[in-house]
Amino acid sequence: MTKLAIIYYSATGHGTTMAEHVERFAQEAGADVRLRHVRETVDPSVFAENPAWRANYEATKDLPEASGDDIVWADAVIFGSPTRYSSVAGSFQTFIDTLGGHWAQGKLANKAYAAFTSSQTLHGGQETTLQQIYQMVMHFGGIVVAPGYTAPLKFADGNPYGVSHVTGPDNQNEPTQATIDALEHMTERVIDIAGRLA
Repeated sequence: MTKLAIIYYSATGHGTTMAEHVERFAQEAGADVRLRHVRETVDPSVFAENPAWRANYEATKDLPEASGDDIVWADAVIFGSPTRYSSVAGSFQTFIDTLGGHWAQGKLANKAYAAFTSSQTLHGGQETTLQQIYQMVMHFGGIVVAPGYTAPLKFADGNPYGVSHVTGPDNQNEPTQATIDALEHMTERVIDIAGRLA
């Protein structure tokens, strides 16, 4: 049974929704799954007037937090981070910065990795965010398992680097069916490749 860690940061809840879809698809594919959110590093006073951010914080703050041990445990990892100025969110980067000890021991290497992201606009830095995550994975010695155009549905969602979601100008759009299908395809592909590597 392939062990999959889903490690994500979400501010306003879109990443949480995407991670939950990945969890469901991974379980349906027969994987042993750990769903872990990255701890919020922004002081709650900063987003007190943002109802979506506040609601997601309250809904997830007591759930299991991601740690380096979750990556060590896993055969495969799917990361998630919203786009912030064409890069990962600060809280996600802070989590990555805690992995130095595991990295130095080679414990992050030789695993299958993929990623998802979201931004308010279509050209809001989604591809650069995914590529930055994969640059980190390369430092780990991980194996990037981007979905590419390995299924017809990838021509509908149009992102060969991972899966991305446009939340809209009001930050309220739910994932489209094309996005959900792309999450399923990416999840199944990562589990398949991880199984072959094992």
